[in-house]
Amino acid sequence: MFNFLSNSGVKKISAKEAKNRLESDNTIVVLDVREKTEYLGSHIPNSINLPLGNISAVEKVVPDKDTTAFVYCLSGGRSASASGQMSKMGYKNVYNLGGISGWHYETVSGK
Repeated sequence: MFNFLSNSGVKKISAKEAKNRLESDNTIVVLDVREKTEYLGSHIPNSINLPLGNISAVEKVVPDKDTTAFVYCLSGGRSASASGQMSKMGYKNVYNLGGISGWHYETVSGK
């Protein structure tokens, strides 16, 4: 089993499992909760930049609370916080992907 609950009740997902799921399901939303300058430097393809400080605006970006969302940052701290906040807002399929530092697959830079 790749997914497990953290102490906060947020599901975690490994980079490998996330990559496999992203290849077979184009409805998954990938949220990068780092600051815009970090995002522009390098990010997972097709991810959406929504800095942690703006996570309350997630309902504008992901209006359907049943949408599967993978959340990441640099090392996992901000993504854990964002995932927890999203769960409290009623999102049912939020996964903490951790940090891009553990993502050993394709990344892109710029917008």
